[in-house]
Amino acid sequence: MEHRGKVLVVEDDSHISDLLCELLKQKGHNPVPAYSETEALLALQQGGFALILLDLMLPGKTGEEVLAEIRSTSHIPVIVLTARTDKETTVQLLQLGADDYLAKPFDNNELLARVEVQMRRLELGQSTVQSKQSTQFEGQTTEQERILQHKDIVLSLDDYDALINDQKAQLSKREFEILHLLMSHPKKVFSKNNLYERVWGEDFFGDDNTLNVHISKLRGKLQALSPDEEYIQTVWGIGFRMKE
Repeated sequence: MEHRGKVLVVEDDSHISDLLCELLKQKGHNPVPAYSETEALLALQQGGFALILLDLMLPGKTGEEVLAEIRSTSHIPVIVLTARTDKETTVQLLQLGADDYLAKPFDNNELLARVEVQMRRLELGQSTVQSKQSTQFEGQTTEQERILQHKDIVLSLDDYDALINDQKAQLSKREFEILHLLMSHPKKVFSKNNLYERVWGEDFFGDDNTLNVHISKLRGKLQALSPDEEYIQTVWGIGFRMKE
């Protein structure tokens, strides 16, 4: 069977790790086990991963610390596996850059479904960027298409970077995609429904906590580099837009 993607499985329990790897293999993925944060970070240096399954309870550094380290250098989608399901924990995970989380003990089919969702999002994001880079001027990508600017923010699609006054904002994949969408149409007000469908690639069911956390975190990272400036405006009752 052709491998559909390399998945890093960060789980210190060998029995659970073996189960996860076997489930992924059955669906054509290429799982790579790591039993500690050290093994996980060393594996990531080799590159080529499409997804990370990350257990929170690890020896040495915590899963939250590992997630923060991953997000400091990478936008690879991360699904967190956790026995803690309180709201404070789940909000913290989203703030740290997790793309999804699953409570232990988990249903095997639900795990595989969540993996498929992240894989589709990744493929959709890659195809969307490629499409946007080739839609104008008979398929020739121009400098204006690859680089967007609003006030003192410079967004580079080539480098997946957001710079403010030549300082790099450490954005998660979702935060970058939200900012990219808003800056692509700076005068347009995007509803929560618009943003969720365009960035997450799923229908919006009225639970806006995930989006609100990402917007709040994005605002904080931008204003940390330019405290006197406001970049994202809330249009009450409608949605969000870039502030003029």
